[in-house]
Amino acid sequence: MWRAQAQNKKEITIGFIYVGPKDDFGWNQAHAEGKVGLSSLPWVKTVEEENVPETVAVEETMRAMIEQDGATVLFPTSFGYYDPHILRVAKEYPEVQFFHAGGLYIEGVHPKNVGSYFGYLDEGHYINGVLAGSMTKSNRLGFIAAKPIPIVLRNINSFTLGAKSVNPNITTQVIFTGDWALPVKEAEAANSMADQGIDVLTCHVDSPKIVIETAERRGLMSCGHNTSQAALAPKGYLTGAEYNWTSVYTQLAEAIQAGKTLMNGGIPHLIRGGIKEKFIKTSPWGPAASDEAKKAGEAALAQLQAGSLVIYKGPLKDNTGKEVIPAGVEYGQRAIELESMDYLVEGVIGSISS
Repeated sequence: MWRAQAQNKKEITIGFIYVGPKDDFGWNQAHAEGKVGLSSLPWVKTVEEENVPETVAVEETMRAMIEQDGATVLFPTSFGYYDPHILRVAKEYPEVQFFHAGGLYIEGVHPKNVGSYFGYLDEGHYINGVLAGSMTKSNRLGFIAAKPIPIVLRNINSFTLGAKSVNPNITTQVIFTGDWALPVKEAEAANSMADQGIDVLTCHVDSPKIVIETAERRGLMSCGHNTSQAALAPKGYLTGAEYNWTSVYTQLAEAIQAGKTLMNGGIPHLIRGGIKEKFIKTSPWGPAASDEAKKAGEAALAQLQAGSLVIYKGPLKDNTGKEVIPAGVEYGQRAIELESMDYLVEGVIGSISS
């Protein structure tokens, strides 16, 4: 077991790097909140830098944290940091541990001091879908997404499957904006969906702020992503899919303090978890959620906490009618097939090439 309680505590300096502002109501804020949560460990010293682009700039930031701040553990949190930047700098500093959010570590190819951690946020989106499917009056849901990469497609699909579990008649309209932070396109997409009669919106972009605020202004219900956006939608917020990075960072810091590392095999190179492992949580039910919707959400949540709910099982078709999971086949959350997802499930309106 890689999780461990530390005994003799020596100070560890841990660096956090974010691609955007740490108060973005989204991806970066979720990680920044995780860093703040580490303050409960008095032997952890943290340094952080925000607004670091996915260029050689992040290599300079990593080197500075190691050489000037004495960081021996780094959490560079943006998707584009991994290859080539983390892989390059990790070779220069073989004693420093680099943990990347979401990268796919390849055994024997990538440096031994590199690891990947991630939460199955799609479990939170499944719960979002249960609430959305329970509350929609039009049976039309909307999902605004950045890019059609596997982790994004998985959230769209899980949201749709959650909604269909309580309301088989729903459809999910998806619009891809093309990048992680394009506020103008996000607002245009949200308004376009409102104009089409969609009545529940959610998203997978770095900062859901614009999408949630636009939904609230247009009188739509909404479900959050990354961290809580409840404060932005006091009327229409149903719930949200949140990362619980404090739990993940605390578990890793304690393992490192106990002498476990990526290099000595004490910490696995691929760390994944969902609601059951406390990597993911859901926002408290919002004021717009009915008692019936809450009850459905609580039932699905209990199944995920117990590990008894399988989101991806056959027979399952994509939205072109092609079978993607045959009857009798189930993919648990750790199935490698889900890490390379390249389809939208039946019920999603939109295409990966759009």
